Amino acid sequence: MSISTIGNETRLATLRESLAREKLVRIVEVHSPLAAVIAEHAQGTGPDKREFHGFWSSSLTDSALRGLPDVELLDMELRLSWIDQIFSVSTLPLVMDGDTGGQTLHFEHMVKAMERRGVSAVVIEDKCGAKRNSLLPGDGLHTMAPVDEFCEKISRGKAAQSSTDFMIIARLEGLITGLPRQEILDRADAYVAAGADGLVLHSRGSDGAPVLDLARELRRRHPGTPLVAIPTAYPSVTEEELHAAGFSLIIYANQMLRAATRAMEEVSHRILDHGRALEAGEVCIETSKLLSMPDDKRPIVRAPRD
Repeated sequence: MSISTIGNETRLATLRESLAREKLVRIVEVHSPLAAVIAEHAQGTGPDKREFHGFWSSSLTDSALRGLPDVELLDMELRLSWIDQIFSVSTLPLVMDGDTGGQTLHFEHMVKAMERRGVSAVVIEDKCGAKRNSLLPGDGLHTMAPVDEFCEKISRGKAAQSSTDFMIIARLEGLITGLPRQEILDRADAYVAAGADGLVLHSRGSDGAPVLDLARELRRRHPGTPLVAIPTAYPSVTEEELHAAGFSLIIYANQMLRAATRAMEEVSHRILDHGRALEAGEVCIETSKLLSMPDDKRPIVRAPRD
C-alpha cells in the first residue's frame, strides 16, 4: 500500500472539484493516519469500483478515541494537529465537524486556521448552549440557535476565509429538536442567503423518509447548493435513494472507529477467554502485513464475515 501526500492548497480545492465532477461524493470518518491510509485505498468489488472521495473528521470519534464525552472538550488546534498527521500520509480532502462553531469571533479564527491547514470544509450545527451529541435521545437536551445569530456566524466565517475553495456547510438540527417542517425550510433559506456553501439534513430517526422529503424540497428551492446526508441512524437507505432525493455528499460519520472498537473488544475477550493469542489472531491482520503497509501496494484482504 503506497503512502503519498499533496500540498494544502491543492487538497483544499479538491472537494469542490469532486462535487462538480462526481454524481455522488462519499466521504468516511478517519480518526488516525492508519484509518486514512485504509480508507484512501479501499475499493468496492462491484463493477463501478466505488471509492471514497474524502475524509470526515468527527468530534464524536476524536473524543471517544481519547476516552472523552462528545461535549466540545477538545481544543480545535489540537484536533487540527491530528489532521496534520492524517494529511502527511494521504491525498484526499477532509471535511471537519465544527460542532456549533463556538462564539462567532472564535469561528472566524477557526475558519482561518482550517483553511491554512488544508481542510476543505467545516460543518457547523444550528444549536447553541451546552454541547450534546445529536444522536442522544431525550427531551430538553438540545437548544436551537437563534436564526439571526447563526446567519451572522456563517456570513462572518465566509468573510474571514481567503480563498473561494473553502466551504462552510450549515447543519440543520430541526429534525433532532422537533421543529415544524416549514421552520426547517425557512432556516435553510436563511442560511443559504447568509452564504452557506451546503446544507446538512441531520436526523436520529431510523426512518429516512422525513430526510428524503425535506431534501426534495430543498433541492427544488436551492438547486445549486450541495445537500449533505449523514445516514448513521438510517443505514438501510441506499446511496441511490439519497442521490435521487437530491443529496450530492454522503458522510459515513463514525463507522471506522465503531468497527475498530468492536474488533478490539473481541480480541481482548478472546485473549482472556483462552489464555493465549491464537484465537485472537482469527480477527487480526497478519503482523507482516502491518509491518509492510507503508510500501505494500496490495489491497488489505477483507476479513471473513460471520
